[in-house]
Amino acid sequence: MFAIIKTGGKQYKVAANDIIKVEKLLGDSGDSIEFTDILMMGQGEAVKVGAPLVANAKVYGTVLDQIRDDKVIIFKKNRRHNYRRKNGHRQYLTVVRITDILADGAKPSPKKAEAEKSVKKVESKAVIKEEKPAKKAAPKAPVKKAAPKAAAKPEKAAPKTTKAPKK
Repeated sequence: MFAIIKTGGKQYKVAANDIIKVEKLLGDSGDSIEFTDILMMGQGEAVKVGAPLVANAKVYGTVLDQIRDDKVIIFKKNRRHNYRRKNGHRQYLTVVRITDILADGAKPSPKKAEAEKSVKKVESKAVIKEEKPAKKAAPKAPVKKAAPKAAAKPEKAAPKTTKAPKK
């Protein structure tokens, strides 16, 4: 069975036990993830296409690692203008192993059910994660008052010049 999922603005064709690199998702190694944006799924000749999503279909995966991609060099140049700019970028990625693809109404296998308790739902825009207690803010240092400023001296007026009228 295969499925086409959407995450991070991209589409991926996945099957059970596939390992894919997707845009950064929240979660540590070993966490379970549920992809709910399924565009198409099928097995052999039987293919189900969503309009736009397949109803009640889910794909489960396990986070293997959080990594960074290779560096991409961005180089801009305008010849004869002494203009050169060089920048680099390394994208954050999450490595995910697809564990299960479920059609509508299907239930995960018993091993998956235990992992499903800590599943984080992945939607197209955000990842829903369990809330953690907020950290306490460090105490702030006392604010020092500025010294009083000396009285401002009056500025001298510029001498006025008068020009003789032109004849």
